[in-house]
Amino acid sequence: MTHTRTALILGATGGAGFEIARALRAHGWQIRAMHRRPDDVSSQMPDADWIQGDAMKAADVLMAATNADLIVHAVNPPGYRNWGKLVLPMIDNTIAAARANKARIVLPGTVYNYGPDAFPLLRETSPQNPTTRKGAIRVEMEARLRRAAETGVDVLVVRAGDFFGPNTGNSWFAQGMIKPGQPVRSITHPGKPGVGHAWAYLPDFAETVARLVDRNDELATFETFHFNGHWFEDGREIAERLRIAGGVPDAPIRRFPWPLLHVLKPFVPLFREMAEMQYLWKVPVRLDNSRLVSRLGSEPHTPVDEALRETLRGLKCLPDAPSRALGLAVG
Repeated sequence: MTHTRTALILGATGGAGFEIARALRAHGWQIRAMHRRPDDVSSQMPDADWIQGDAMKAADVLMAATNADLIVHAVNPPGYRNWGKLVLPMIDNTIAAARANKARIVLPGTVYNYGPDAFPLLRETSPQNPTTRKGAIRVEMEARLRRAAETGVDVLVVRAGDFFGPNTGNSWFAQGMIKPGQPVRSITHPGKPGVGHAWAYLPDFAETVARLVDRNDELATFETFHFNGHWFEDGREIAERLRIAGGVPDAPIRRFPWPLLHVLKPFVPLFREMAEMQYLWKVPVRLDNSRLVSRLGSEPHTPVDEALRETLRGLKCLPDAPSRALGLAVG
C-alpha cells in the first residue's frame, strides 16, 4: 500500500501557508490545517482536513501533527500583535510536535536575519548579525531549529525576499504599495530610487518548497536554500510594471510616508514593525539561489507581468477579480 504523505499547515490562512498547502496538494500530499476557528475559514481550502487548535498551545499542535510527515510553520500573530512574545513559544511547540512524529519542519525564512555586514548578496553561509529586534528573534527561531536538528528533527528553511501574490494580505505589497479591493489609482514605493530589491511571487516560492520536500531523501537534517524570485536593479521598476498590470500606465508613483510612519509607530504595532525594517529599503539586498538551482535544476519563475496581474486579480484590484481574498499573511 502506498503511504499518503500528510502535511500539517500552521498558518494556512496566511499567504505563504495557503500557497504552500496548495502546492503540496498538487504534488499529492494530504493537507491538514489547524486554526482557532476552522468553521470560519475552511471554505478557503475545502480539500483540506481542518482541525481546531491554537499554535500557542503545545497540546493542540501535538494533536494536530499526529502521524504528519511535514509541518509547515507559516504562522505569525496577525498584525504583529505581541509578536516578540508569541513567536518563539510557537516555534517551540512546532519542534516538539515534529520530534514526536518524526516530521520535517518547513520554515519560510526572511532576510530580517541579516545586517549590513552580509549585504548586498545573501548566501546560505552569510553571517546573521541583525541590527533589529525582529531580526534577532528570527535568528533565534532558526537557532532553535538548528539545535533541534542536532538531536534528530529534520528542518528545511527556504528564504526569500518580500512576498507578493494573489493571496497576500498583511504584506509590504498589499499594505504598503496598493489598496486591496480597490482599482489601482496610485502606487506607493517604499524604497529609495535606484536601490535594488528582491520580491518573491508566492506561488513560485510554494512550488519550490513542494519540489524540495518531494526530494526529502536527498535533504540533510538541517537544510537552508535561498530563493531569488524577482530581482529589480532599481526597485522602482516593480511600481512601474504594477501600474501597467493594473491598466493605469499613467498612475502616479508616490514616495512612502516614512516620517509619518515613525510618528505613529508607538500607537500602531504594524507601523512599528514596518518602521524597524526601513533599512532593507535603503540598500540593495539580493538572495543567491545558486545552491537551490544546483539542487532542483531551475527555480520556478512566473514572468513578472503575469505574476503582477494575478496578484492584482487576487487582491480584487482588477474588474475580473474573484470574490475570495485571504486576510492574513506571513511576516
